[in-house]
Amino acid sequence: MAGALPPTSRVENPFTRALIAGGIAGTTVDLSLFPIDTLKTRLQSSSGFYSAGGFRGIYAGVGSALIGAAPGAALFFVSYEFLKSYQKRARDGDGVGYLPRCLGAWSEPIEHMNSAIGGELAACAVRVPTEVVKQRAQALQAPSSMAALRLIMGRRAEVGLKGVWREMYRGWGVTVTREVPFTVIQFPLWEGLKAWRRGAKGLEGTTAVESAVFGSVAGAVAAWLTTPLDVLKTRMMLAQKRQTAIPLLLQILRDSGPRTLFAGTGPRIVWISAGGAIFLGSYQWAYNAMAEIT
Repeated sequence: MAGALPPTSRVENPFTRALIAGGIAGTTVDLSLFPIDTLKTRLQSSSGFYSAGGFRGIYAGVGSALIGAAPGAALFFVSYEFLKSYQKRARDGDGVGYLPRCLGAWSEPIEHMNSAIGGELAACAVRVPTEVVKQRAQALQAPSSMAALRLIMGRRAEVGLKGVWREMYRGWGVTVTREVPFTVIQFPLWEGLKAWRRGAKGLEGTTAVESAVFGSVAGAVAAWLTTPLDVLKTRMMLAQKRQTAIPLLLQILRDSGPRTLFAGTGPRIVWISAGGAIFLGSYQWAYNAMAEIT
């Protein structure tokens, strides 16, 4: 088939395809949109946009982002595809489990939600430490990702190994609280749009361009709805001392008002809408190419 990989390059196992395609997609989107992510982080910083760096050094922290991008996205997609396949087999009665059949048309969206939650929890194991390091470099709390990591590791004598571990995973709870609703909105919407398009065309596959367009739409909707959680997560990760979510939220509302919870909404929607197109478009392209689907 024209444009397909040679037969020797075909990857038979769908979970291996998801692993490789996810790694490619994660690296592609993080490198492409890193400057917008930096501006968004600085807009949300409690020290203010210009104090956090303004338009200077917009690639600060890119090293940690690239290190975490591929494994984080690969973990997400292999978990997502595995859980989606497992639940589908359960629904079809293949003896691997049981799901209520009374859900009717809601069965698949709920399966996609469950799969997205599982994938996100797996990905956050990699994403949170790299986000902590990346955002401190982006906000110019350290000159580079490596310097930010050394500062955290250098506190071992003061706080011990457990303290360093807690510092690397600072914001875990609020990150999961942000990412789970985001993926619960984005992925069922993305899957639903793909299914609608396949039904309209009478075809089985989805092209990379279609996946990119639907990923952009789904990402924009999810980004707008979850911006307050993103602001809270950023403030927690940038704080000099460890803070918990509820007291910090109340402090933001008391000191700055509810509008602050939507700081950086514009760049976040632009970044995630474009990111959804690049991420899910490149994922579909790589997945299709390895399966010899054009």
